[in-house]
Amino acid sequence: MTSASLSSTRAGSGENTGFIILISCVATIGGFLFGFDSGVINGTVDGLKDTFQSSSAGIGFEVASMLLGCAIGAFFAGRLGDRLGRRGVLIIAAAMFLFSALGAGAAHSSTVFIIARVIGGFAVGAASVMSPAYIAEVASARYRGRLATVQQIAIISGLFCAFLSNYLLAKAAGASTESLWLGQAAWRWMFWMQAIPSLLFLVLLLLIPESPRFLVVKGRRDQALAVLTRLYGPAEAQAKITEIEGSLSQDQHHPTFKDLISKATGKLRPIVWIGIGLAVFQQLVGINVVFYYGAVLWQAVGFSENDALLINVLSGALSIGACLVTVVLIDRIGRKPLLWIGSVGMAISLALVTIAFASGSLDAGGKLQLSDSMGVLALVAANVYVIFFNMSWGPVMWVMLGEMFPNQIRGSGLAVAGAAQWTANFAITVSFPVLLGSIGLAGAYGIYTVAAVLSVFFVLRFVNETKGKELEQMEG
Repeated sequence: MTSASLSSTRAGSGENTGFIILISCVATIGGFLFGFDSGVINGTVDGLKDTFQSSSAGIGFEVASMLLGCAIGAFFAGRLGDRLGRRGVLIIAAAMFLFSALGAGAAHSSTVFIIARVIGGFAVGAASVMSPAYIAEVASARYRGRLATVQQIAIISGLFCAFLSNYLLAKAAGASTESLWLGQAAWRWMFWMQAIPSLLFLVLLLLIPESPRFLVVKGRRDQALAVLTRLYGPAEAQAKITEIEGSLSQDQHHPTFKDLISKATGKLRPIVWIGIGLAVFQQLVGINVVFYYGAVLWQAVGFSENDALLINVLSGALSIGACLVTVVLIDRIGRKPLLWIGSVGMAISLALVTIAFASGSLDAGGKLQLSDSMGVLALVAANVYVIFFNMSWGPVMWVMLGEMFPNQIRGSGLAVAGAAQWTANFAITVSFPVLLGSIGLAGAYGIYTVAAVLSVFFVLRFVNETKGKELEQMEG
């Protein structure tokens, strides 16, 4: 997206669209690192097995350990964001990304590796909720969806770069377990590559302003007005700061988790349950099995390690293309249509993958053997599934979580929904090796298919459209 493509939305105001895009792109580097950190594990499983002599259950925990940190990081990021600011939390996350990349690559025991990955998980969880929150709070409603969707493009770009880096490093070494530079195995360099964007993120965050809505909540009106003036020009800045103050005037206490409870009913607000539902369904459809275990999955149906890593690169490229479709559509047709279209597409493509895997048989080595036609069906349907996910639930869930909550509960609502998302992510990821060994690929993908079908009804019944609404208009 360019400044020119958005210039028509400014309606002659003093809005500094280019600056808004620039600072939003800095925030999305957190999404890039979220994706890179999530995807890098994909090509390192064999190295972890050989180095740490891990069992199947041990590998499942090593792969999923980051997700425990993600759930914790997401939960506390929302509250920390209400205290330290959106930008402040992202700075802490950037430092954690850097430490985790260096530590995971250098680890010589499973325990040290898991600690490093959990710290990286703190960073991923924090970035996953604070980056979209920051973007939502600096962007105009006219194109907020498009800018927030760039967050998902950054996530998928991070995954793509991790997959590509893994592929190139393994190819250069001969295999992920072989020695590369400085006598270190290629799988270690896969983690160390993340240090470069982590350091860049940390430096650039020092150059962008804090969220003006956070500054208003903290009573720092002059600073908020200065930021809004830089973003929107003097006239619109005055109007926006009055609007923000008006949305907070009825309830001026500092945000807490108690705000998530409705005073009328004494129960959790419906908007919070909807946020949790969106977060959990995004994971129950099994997308991160493809992202975390893609190399293992394709090797399980007969592809070589090199070919499996190359398929991951293809999936990453298709994902970026799908997200670009969302950039074009999200502020035109809205969030809700994209969600239910994606759910229908995922349900059909997942069912086809399940059928393909169910047709196979195990060879003497325990690998699933598919006929040529079923192998093609599995490969095509899996990539169609990835496309539907990344044009719908991938970006739209994060867009909606960043904008659907009222100002007073945005930090706490994001914390709860983000923690639910990463907890579901952990459950799906850690259970996959167990499901693979007990009910096989077809059984596991059958479960994900059912979840995709249920998500259609969830969207149609419970999700409300947020397209075109200012954050101050959100109700919950």
